[in-house]
Amino acid sequence: MAADETFSDVLAANDEYASGFALGGLEPVAARGLAVLTCMDSRIEPLTMLGLRPGDAKILRNAGARVTDDVLRTLVLASYLLGVDRAMVVAHTRCKMATGREDDVHAAIESAGGPDTRSLAFLVTDEQEQTVRDDVQRIRSWPYLQRLQVGGFVYDVDTGRLRQIC
Repeated sequence: MAADETFSDVLAANDEYASGFALGGLEPVAARGLAVLTCMDSRIEPLTMLGLRPGDAKILRNAGARVTDDVLRTLVLASYLLGVDRAMVVAHTRCKMATGREDDVHAAIESAGGPDTRSLAFLVTDEQEQTVRDDVQRIRSWPYLQRLQVGGFVYDVDTGRLRQIC
């Protein structure tokens, strides 16, 4: 596919989206004071599953919904500059990052024709609920986020139900 055609489908969809765009002027703060960290899994619709609309929350996504240094940095900005006073860490059922081991992910990438990724940590866990608890505690104990209320949850991708675990 030629470089100018690589993104033609999404650019065409964006043209249609922009023709009826109604979010101009939306304030950058989180209207509901909420930040949501969840997985990049496409089965998760963070706004819809929580009854939110654009502008209500700050959405952070990564593989496995893990609290990384970048997530902590982003939460500091969201907390002090963007109206966030509570955060949800939302893992999900049937997550690839919650099965197997780090070595399994590295091997799968290599089997798919990828490079040697052993210098990367994918933060795979086989104890998902404990990992969510640990990640919530990491936010709670971060010195820059003492004022943030934090909860840990697991989203069921088969039922759409959210369960609080801490």
